[in-house]
Amino acid sequence: MTYEVTSIVEDAALVEKRRKQIVDAATTLFSSQGFFRTTIKEIAKLAGISSGLIYQYVTDKEDVLLLVLLEVVDAYARELPAAIESATDPLDRCVAAIVAYCRVVDAHRAATVLAYRSTKSLSEDRRVRIQRRELETNQIIAGVITECVRKGYFRRVNVNVLTYQIVMTAHAWALKSWYFKTILTLDDYIEHSLDILLKGVLAPSAEKKWQSISKDMASPPSNPSR
Repeated sequence: MTYEVTSIVEDAALVEKRRKQIVDAATTLFSSQGFFRTTIKEIAKLAGISSGLIYQYVTDKEDVLLLVLLEVVDAYARELPAAIESATDPLDRCVAAIVAYCRVVDAHRAATVLAYRSTKSLSEDRRVRIQRRELETNQIIAGVITECVRKGYFRRVNVNVLTYQIVMTAHAWALKSWYFKTILTLDDYIEHSLDILLKGVLAPSAEKKWQSISKDMASPPSNPSR
């Protein structure tokens, strides 16, 4: 049975509102001072609610960390299908999925780093919840890779390995943002990453298609985002 964060409040809209306040505050505090050094009282103060009120929406601090991490993987689950649904060509779908994944990481850089740093702090049932959700979203990427292999755009590759190469490359934008954001914009990073990731797996028959996609993505040099 999958672990669920329970609330004694029955108003779904209010639960969503309060949990967003809690998650935003917790992300800031967990990132700056760590999970163990952060208290519920500090989270409540930054969220603008009483510490007693938090326990109406979560059971304990681990639930708060779980919600922070789920916000990222749930964003993958929303954004990736939306990004690929309008594309019919497998290579276009693959590129769209990678771009969407990178943009979700950019929007949740702090929580992405926390996932690497603090997932081990969760109880086993909570870790399993995160892992299962991650596998579900990674299956979207694996699916578009498989489509590209079947279509003949990609040579036969280990789909699992390529899926996680894509995931790790996207995560690196957050994990090493202190460096990348001084030399590249997000669009630049995506363009270079796609070139490195996909050129190694493209079948010769897909070169022309890839050249068309990469040409459309190419942009004039720009100042790095800060």
